Order: sequence, then structure tokens, then C-alpha cells
Amino acid sequence: MRKTVSERRTKETKISLEMDLDGAGANRIATGIPFLDHMLTLMSRHGLIDLKLKAKGDIEVDWHHTVEDVGIVLGKALKEALGDMRGIKRYGFASVPMDEALAEVSLDISGRPFLVYQVEFPKKRKIKDFDADLIEDFFQAFAANAGITLHIHVPYGRNVHHMAEAAFKAAGRALKEAVSLEPRAKTKIPSTKGRL
Repeated sequence: MRKTVSERRTKETKISLEMDLDGAGANRIATGIPFLDHMLTLMSRHGLIDLKLKAKGDIEVDWHHTVEDVGIVLGKALKEALGDMRGIKRYGFASVPMDEALAEVSLDISGRPFLVYQVEFPKKRKIKDFDADLIEDFFQAFAANAGITLHIHVPYGRNVHHMAEAAFKAAGRALKEAVSLEPRAKTKIPSTKGRL
């Protein structure tokens, strides 16, 4: 049962989450930030991870607190749902085109949090009212709290929305591969160290 329920309450945000790693990508996401909802919906659907997430944050101040805290909660939930990580494939990769943009994501469920984020957005860094710089903050919080090594590379693109969308879809697909179970190693931890 690779499911978890998680909650985070601070003076800036209140977040509740339910996650099932062996789902079909069903989701209900409401963060108060429509573009973030859209990106998380894509990540859930392409990762085949069922996700219910509700966030209430001080978005009248700024969106940063909510975006970062959602990343924290998602990362912690992923780590909890994986347990001792016995039998997982551990590594995942996906390359996703979105019209003129391309995103490549490689990840390792390693227990060693690290983010390499190579995304050069064009001069326009806003998607409606959403600041594209917050995408890196989200993935940094997610990787740090999940304990994963995450490389995100968007080598080209013109439309900021397409570039971001490709990155979230690729992250979902790479995650789907990494958390999937390896039939030939059902009881083994995927490391020569004996633990992750």
C-alpha cells in the first residue's frame, strides 16, 4: 500500500494531501494558484499518481510561500509513501516535447537530495500572473524533501508555458518510472549499500 496522507500548517500556509503511487493519475488539486494547479495536474496524470491536494496560503502577500510549501509537502509524502524503497526501479528518465519546447528529466531516488535546474526562459518570465522563477523553487523544495537527485533540462523553447508544461510532464513520467516496481527484485533495496 504505497499511499500516504500528509498535512502541513504554518502561519503562511495550510496544506493537506493524499497520495497513491499506484494510482491512475486521478487528481483534485486546489492551491489557489491556477497555473500551479495546472502543472500539478499534469505531473499527477503523467506520473499515474493519484493526488488530492488542497492548499490555502497567504497569496495576497506573494505566491512563493504556497508554491514552496506545496513542494515540501509533496516531497515528504513521496518519501513516506515509498517506505524503505524495497523493489523500486529507483532511476527514471523522460524526454517530453511540447510543440516548440523540449524538456528532459532524470531522477534518482537516492536519499541524496540535489537539484540541477537548467532552464533558460525567454525574456518574458510571467505566465499570466505566475512568476516562472517559482518553478525552480517548487522543484528545489520537492527534491530536498523527497530525498531525490533531480536533473531538469529544457534546452530550448519559445513559449514559457510550453517550457514549463514540458518540464512538469517529464517530471511526472520520470517519477512514474523510478517508483515503479522491478519484478526481478521485489524484495531488494536498489543499492549495493543495502539502504537508500
